[in-house]
Amino acid sequence: MGEMITIKSVARDGFEFPAYHAAPSGARKGGVIVIQEIFGIDEHVRRDVDRWASLGFEAVAPSLYERLEPGFVAHHDEAGIRAGIAHAMASPRDQVLADLAACRDYLAPRGKVMVVGYCYGGSYTWLAAGELGGIAAASSYYGSMVQANAALAPRCPTIVHLGRLDAGIPADDVKAAVEATNPTVPVYIYDDAGHGFNNEDPARHAAGAAELARQRTLELFEKA
Repeated sequence: MGEMITIKSVARDGFEFPAYHAAPSGARKGGVIVIQEIFGIDEHVRRDVDRWASLGFEAVAPSLYERLEPGFVAHHDEAGIRAGIAHAMASPRDQVLADLAACRDYLAPRGKVMVVGYCYGGSYTWLAAGELGGIAAASSYYGSMVQANAALAPRCPTIVHLGRLDAGIPADDVKAAVEATNPTVPVYIYDDAGHGFNNEDPARHAAGAAELARQRTLELFEKA
């Protein structure tokens, strides 16, 4: 359904990066920035962009590691995880946020802009909600940086999704941290899901949790 386009990070360095883009089916409900996991713009991210487009949203997923390794896509194995984490750690926060702002500016002339992200993207969804203007709503999935940045107040309606079985992200601790300073932000914990439950990799996918989280996200985006 989608295609690769080019977006320029005007506010930071003028760098042009690719992004996977899909036009909405039917009447356009708004724009959605889909923020990648650590593995790059792989088949799962592209499928998610296509899914949001099928629900009526113009969706775009920026390739956030392009300055480090053009066209980076990693397998969901130990080597891929190492490579993805290395690129994540080497990408400055202000650079990533500037690239997300460029995606916002690409979508904004045609209506409201929402953000959804998974894993690495879940962290930057939370950061974008708190640090970028012009975002109408945000849905953060299992971001490892949410707890450390829990005091950051979202500037738009925001929800958080966590898997109870996630070995790397303590769901109850994250929920408590967010609620301590942002008590109006809903934090949903899915008891039968682990990390990456929205990803359709059979090793991680939890269909029931993914469907419920997507429905909650869709309701948030449609009300924004």
